[in-house]
Amino acid sequence: MAESITHICSLFSPISLEEMDRVKLMDRTDTKFVFHISELSELLQSISQDYFILDMKGLRAHAYETLYLDTVDFDLFRNHHNGKLNRYKIRYRNYKESALAFFEIKFKNNKGRTIKKRVKIKTELGVMNAGTEDLLHSITPFSSEQLEPKLWVNYSRITFVGKKNTERITIDLNLHFFKPEDPNTMSAFPQMVIAEVKQEKAQHDSPFIRALRKRNIREAGISKYCYGVFHFFDQVKKNNFKPIIRFIHKCASERAFNLAD
Repeated sequence: MAESITHICSLFSPISLEEMDRVKLMDRTDTKFVFHISELSELLQSISQDYFILDMKGLRAHAYETLYLDTVDFDLFRNHHNGKLNRYKIRYRNYKESALAFFEIKFKNNKGRTIKKRVKIKTELGVMNAGTEDLLHSITPFSSEQLEPKLWVNYSRITFVGKKNTERITIDLNLHFFKPEDPNTMSAFPQMVIAEVKQEKAQHDSPFIRALRKRNIREAGISKYCYGVFHFFDQVKKNNFKPIIRFIHKCASERAFNLAD
């Protein structure tokens, strides 16, 4: 399977990180899909003429390491679970192949748009400095004292850029989750693919979304952070996420959690 995906990725015309800056989409709409990895090869082959693929140093799948922060009582998770708009995700992210690391804040506003702000860091992930403090205070109601590391979410990402429209597609593979205080808690989901369509405006007639629809792959909107918290932490409220988690497991054929009420 890995060899097949690698071969198909070689069919796409490359785009560099610098060239991709024209579609940063820091203010955008996001649409997520989840499906089994067995669908991926044919799906990518069907869109190979419609998108560029990000190529860095000859690599087309790139390792991401992400450390999510939340309050002691999981306020950020709970806001998402309760469907609250004007909500935040706060994280550190290491883009390994590019040797770049950022402190990032994603804000989902009441119009359904995602706005991302970030500041480059040179310190260890999880360590606040003047730049990260300034960003946190400028756009969130939280202080660094209210936040703590909750979850690592690591994966490989393949990134595509539309040739004819302002659109980015990310394909996340080989997800691994673990608690910062205990790497032995790691749980892996190698059969699950999470795809995200990032656009200036939601336009569901994009080539990628059309290809998904042909395969009866439906939208499944839950963040990787919320998925991981659902899995690892018993003390949080989960009921509102149970239907979408069941749907995700059905699509990705993952081992089921105990979702009994």
